[in-house]
Amino acid sequence: MGVKAGYRQTEVGFIPEHWTICPLGDLQPFVTSGSRGWAAFYAQHGALFVRITNLSRESIYLDLESSKYVELPSTDSEGARTQLKEGDVLISITADIGIVGYIDAAVPLPAFINQHIALVRIDESKASRKFVSYYLASSGPQKNFRTSTDTGAKSGMSLSGVQKILTALPPLPEQRAIAEALSDVDALLGGLDRLIAKKRDLKQAAMQQLLTGQTRLPGFHGEWEVKRLGQLGEFIKGSGIRKDEAASGDLPAVRYGELYTIHHNVVREYRSRVSKEVASTALRLKEGDLLFAGSGETKTEIGKCAAFIDPIEAYAGGDIVILRTNGVFPVFLGYLCNQPAVQRSKASKGQGDAVVHISAAALGSIEVTMPTLAEQTAIAQVLGDMDAELAVLEARREKTRQLKQGMMQELLTGRTRLV
Repeated sequence: MGVKAGYRQTEVGFIPEHWTICPLGDLQPFVTSGSRGWAAFYAQHGALFVRITNLSRESIYLDLESSKYVELPSTDSEGARTQLKEGDVLISITADIGIVGYIDAAVPLPAFINQHIALVRIDESKASRKFVSYYLASSGPQKNFRTSTDTGAKSGMSLSGVQKILTALPPLPEQRAIAEALSDVDALLGGLDRLIAKKRDLKQAAMQQLLTGQTRLPGFHGEWEVKRLGQLGEFIKGSGIRKDEAASGDLPAVRYGELYTIHHNVVREYRSRVSKEVASTALRLKEGDLLFAGSGETKTEIGKCAAFIDPIEAYAGGDIVILRTNGVFPVFLGYLCNQPAVQRSKASKGQGDAVVHISAAALGSIEVTMPTLAEQTAIAQVLGDMDAELAVLEARREKTRQLKQGMMQELLTGRTRLV
């Protein structure tokens, strides 16, 4: 394959002819890492203490949701050496190596790093720090991080190894233009994340109010009735569908582990699909069934459930306990049976240690408080609308994330030019 005009082959792939390739060390950065012994300075408040858990492969910007703080004596020399400044580039150098972070104005200062993170402070006249952060987080340099890792009992990267990482640099104006374009997309992703979090909080509050009767929808009144789950239908057991059979055909199926990971309150998609042969030994679901996970790793998660509402041919695997409902709105029951109070009731009836099980009889004895069918339907509609809104936002976020990945691939290799 010939080289495209205006491009050349280098150690990091095809790049524009006038881009340069250099190790990070050629930029003459200040490079250091945090020191040990910070636990003695942990505090409820104080200076931010940055750890690998604050770095993410999703974004170069720090995740400060789970933050630790330190109170450091002003005379401490290690604090002076490892104190962060705006524009610093961070790289994880132990365990999960090569996660890149960038210290922007949103990071509260003073802040410090631990021994698992390298700090790279570049002269902005030599290279755009933000561009370098994005470049190091892209796919090519990430492969270099993996091949440059020191081997041994514990994988790691030395500071001299960090300085050997090759960096492709366009002229400074182009570096800054690329960094700002990618930063704009990250800002959009951050805005979507905040909106999604807000909508989830609103949904949780609505569930707490509506599913307990603390808040009533317009037009509904009267007392709710206490019922045992066994009074709301008939319990039956799923069967068959081993893990290696979950992709054996075209018929939709639900496996018990998916009730923890995929299906929340309502079955809305199908990851498992089985052949007619496998389906012949499995239980066929009926529209309106409520599916409970019959086993799990802990009592706190046992009995997670989802309502099956599709008028299609689908099957339930083993370790699923099914309530074939009668006279109730199954979507409402799906939301209700995952509420904390009901979940605690299920946990109290779980049996076993390494693997916890819950039987149909135990599930049938659990009490729930039920409104009329009309109010069940109205509540489920409200919560379903909120779920639909969240799904649209999450799909938009995923498309934006994919857009960013494509932009990084194009802009950081010079395939697409901004200047």
